[in-house]
Amino acid sequence: MIRTIIFDFGDVFINLDKPATLRELERWDVKDFSERLVEINQEYEKGLISSKEFISSFQEHYSHLKDSDITASWNAMLLDFPEYRLDFLKRLSEENEYKLILLSNTNDIHIDWVKENIPHFEEFRNCFDAFYLSQQINLRKPDASIFEFVLKENQLEPQEVLFIDDTKENTDAAAAMGIHIWNIDPTTEDVVDLFKVKKELF
Repeated sequence: MIRTIIFDFGDVFINLDKPATLRELERWDVKDFSERLVEINQEYEKGLISSKEFISSFQEHYSHLKDSDITASWNAMLLDFPEYRLDFLKRLSEENEYKLILLSNTNDIHIDWVKENIPHFEEFRNCFDAFYLSQQINLRKPDASIFEFVLKENQLEPQEVLFIDDTKENTDAAAAMGIHIWNIDPTTEDVVDLFKVKKELF
């Protein structure tokens, strides 16, 4: 029996256009991410470096980029947060049948944008019993340590947990620990259909 539902944020609640960041950077003659830049992004998502250090690291590779160029490009992937998804979550929260947890790989630049552009972000946050952003807990998916942290912190049994994420690497890592998963496809599926898609678990 499922007692806890862990949700990702991007492409589960907020719509994303993930290729948009690279498309925007290409306008500034940034053609791809070096291995080092990928590492820097992961460090940033873990909160191991500040936004200023993250931007400076980019400028070490691409000195012509302004701070605003990087920030705007980084946020280009963020789209809208349909209110009907918030309504779905609010009903879940009010019914109080399941413990609700958010677990998101993100960063301060993205969250600052969300706070400024998504009017109901605080209402969204308040629907959860626990709210984990990677840069605040210094852990990121798909590392096993982040799932171990959430299970221990909330005294959860893996077989009583459902984890919903659009990235297969993340759901594979959770499944390896005995957690039920829904690797949601944002092009064809919607989180509000949870109890239809995963009815066998409830």
